[in-house]
Amino acid sequence: MSIVIKHYDAKFKKELNPKVGLIALSTDQTIENDFQNICSNLPVDIFINRIHNKNPLTKENLLKMAEDLASVTKKILPDEKLNTIAYGCTSGTIAIGEDSVKEKILSVKPGSYVTTPVTSAIKAFKLMNIKKIALFTPYPDEINKTIQEYFTKKNIEVLSFASLNLNLDSEFANVDPNYILEISSKLETKNADALFISCTALPVLNILDKLEKKIQKPVLSSNQTLIWDTIRSVRYESPIKGYGKLLEN
Repeated sequence: MSIVIKHYDAKFKKELNPKVGLIALSTDQTIENDFQNICSNLPVDIFINRIHNKNPLTKENLLKMAEDLASVTKKILPDEKLNTIAYGCTSGTIAIGEDSVKEKILSVKPGSYVTTPVTSAIKAFKLMNIKKIALFTPYPDEINKTIQEYFTKKNIEVLSFASLNLNLDSEFANVDPNYILEISSKLETKNADALFISCTALPVLNILDKLEKKIQKPVLSSNQTLIWDTIRSVRYESPIKGYGKLLEN
């Protein structure tokens, strides 16, 4: 017995959400969850691909990601336009160079808005009139030096600095957030305009509110600023509470 297949004309959505591509490090266990925690109920669709990164964390190993940036980007919804592409590595952006990261991404996804943790951090600093910061990272000193030099070139003065001195990216997500809250709050912030916590793999998004209340200063982080810049780039302007003052703007 043959069955007659009935065909219907497809009815498509009248409006489509903006499409965002997220490039996450292969070892990063935090950034994807942070994006989903904030963006899952927003009118934006996030599509993720991962880029191979090598341990230990050195400038030489970070630079190796440059070779794969274009191919990894191209595999995010091939042949479709992405409104925004976020490259999720703070130290990697500085090692490769902010302009070089954007150039490689735009070579395969022209017309997209490209952001990185440092791109978004500097934008957030300007918005909040932040010129002096206390800085907290999980990095070894070779990478810490590059972070401080980057901010100095951007006319951001680092007044105090603390680090966990870890060199395996895969370890960063396992650091206890309450421990980060405890030790980062001990940084000298009296003369700083804000505290910045660097690294997309550190699990700090959910402690930013508590930390701000504790030190009575704005606290910004790599993922927080990256998410903020991403959603603002696709015209989502409503305040989001629970993740620091920046997202309430």
